[in-house]
Amino acid sequence: MLGILPLVLAGGGHDYGEALSKSILFFEAQRSGYLPRNQRVQWRGNSGLNDGKISGVDLVGGYYDAGDNVKFGLPMAFTITMMSWSIIEYGRQMGSSGELGNVLDAIKWGTDYLIKSHPQPYVLYGEVGDGDTDHYCWQRPEDMTTSRAAYRIDPSHPGSDLAGETAAAMAAASIVFRRYNPAYSAELLKHAYQLFDFADKYRGKYDGSITVAQKYYRSVSGYDDELLWAAAWLYKATNNQYYLNYLGKNGDALGGTGWAMTEFGWDVKYAGVQTLVAKLLMAGKGGGYTPVFEKYQEKAEFFMCSCLGKGTRNAQRTPGGLIFRQRWNNMQFVTSASFLLTVYSDYLSSAGKSLKCASGYVSPSELLSFAKSQVDYILGDNPRATSYMVGYGNNYPKQVHHRASSIVSYKVNPSFVSCRGGYATWFSRKSSDPNLLMGALVGGPDAYDNFADQRDNYEQTEPATYNNAPFLGILARLHGGHNGYNQLLPVELPSLRPIAAQPIPARKPVGNPATANSIALEQKVTASWGFQGKTYYRYSTIVTNKSTKTLKDLKISISKLYGPLWGLTKAGNSYFFPAWINSLPSGKSIEFVYIHSDSPADVSVSSYSLV
Repeated sequence: MLGILPLVLAGGGHDYGEALSKSILFFEAQRSGYLPRNQRVQWRGNSGLNDGKISGVDLVGGYYDAGDNVKFGLPMAFTITMMSWSIIEYGRQMGSSGELGNVLDAIKWGTDYLIKSHPQPYVLYGEVGDGDTDHYCWQRPEDMTTSRAAYRIDPSHPGSDLAGETAAAMAAASIVFRRYNPAYSAELLKHAYQLFDFADKYRGKYDGSITVAQKYYRSVSGYDDELLWAAAWLYKATNNQYYLNYLGKNGDALGGTGWAMTEFGWDVKYAGVQTLVAKLLMAGKGGGYTPVFEKYQEKAEFFMCSCLGKGTRNAQRTPGGLIFRQRWNNMQFVTSASFLLTVYSDYLSSAGKSLKCASGYVSPSELLSFAKSQVDYILGDNPRATSYMVGYGNNYPKQVHHRASSIVSYKVNPSFVSCRGGYATWFSRKSSDPNLLMGALVGGPDAYDNFADQRDNYEQTEPATYNNAPFLGILARLHGGHNGYNQLLPVELPSLRPIAAQPIPARKPVGNPATANSIALEQKVTASWGFQGKTYYRYSTIVTNKSTKTLKDLKISISKLYGPLWGLTKAGNSYFFPAWINSLPSGKSIEFVYIHSDSPADVSVSSYSLV
């Protein structure tokens, strides 16, 4: 619904657009493989060029997860899922900031690698290198002498959590690329289908098969959450009833309706899938599974209330107000929780609802305000006046626990840095990093807001890709605002070269003679694209109650419609209010959208009542 609850927009003392631009740059510093011509982080060079070779597979590319030189599949896939979700929700804001193309490049760098890592339907490579040998050495990626062994899962060595998360990443990215590269989107979806089938059919924890991951990315939560998470993303990508049925029929058995969580991240996905299902419910897609999906939503709202400190079991906070989960890289939980709070705020606002917590009702704007407070803390509004984003503000970490940034660039001094020599020469230095790791979010402060900027303090000074991935969406939202867009409607991503909206005169409403004075209809084209020789248009129609009374019993007639429509309920040949509202107050509006390859449909008001 448009305009029911005003939301907090960008403001305050931080430049969220600058933070967004810098946050994206961090991913370029984490790239493995042959770097592209448009690489902006110039101090990095090619690396890992023989990855996969000893296993007879090409595994060149992808991302190093943090400050080391290992490619861990589970956190990498989660990173891609969260970057994609950021675009799916806030791609329009990214487009207006000029950063959409860079985020698309960041996602594709990851998905290109994930495609390589899935050479057969039931084979998935989940790690290149191993943490033990890698951590023994302190070398820049360009000099690596450590093991580059590749580790995989298959039917005899299953990994449902790894395969499920990779399926989720492929499905989420397919939604993003459907607008920009339909053939690539279809390829991603093919892999997502196969990986979900693999995860569901051959069940087991991936760290039981790839045992070298246990010390670094142990799957504590198991794989049930990833199965639901992957099904939710596949339903979002395909509208295939099979995946909705999977969520409905397996919600109890796999924990979606039972687990009430206070964290969300690369290991534990329950709060994420519960948030996605709650969105389905608010959009009126529950169908026969509505009672089950309401249980998912209860747990999603438990998470939101916990973060806000208004629930029955609340997340811990530092004295300065930062969500605190653990000493080692706490920042990952801050950014992921803040992302869920941000999107849930917009879902509630679009549905015209508020959040019910143990301590009372919470407005959507309160959720967004709290997420903003976490962002502002990260960017410097904290007791130490420290920015935990490298390169943002005046006081940020200078001794980051990161091999590539702490050693002089290969391009400046190509002299070989040996395994142990790197520790003696570069790790032990007490001066600033020679290369600025722009945009990296480090682990952050302890439970009392204390922070030591020291390279050997890996719990606090090591960054990670999954810290930054959800941060992209929040920063885009805070920078670009909202402008009343209905988050419950299907994704509308902007053109990389924005298409100016084309206003279309509303056709004169028919029915009640007073309609023209009481109800306004405005249609406009908000996007267009070519596919298989046809030009498709996305039309947005705004229905506004111009009267001084509340509008009820609205009945709309639509003819000459040759494609799908969202945002109204259809019964027979007529359309009515969507499932999430039953009336429209004076001065308020609702939006519905449809897509087809023709001029605008004939839209008119058949009947209504004013009370």
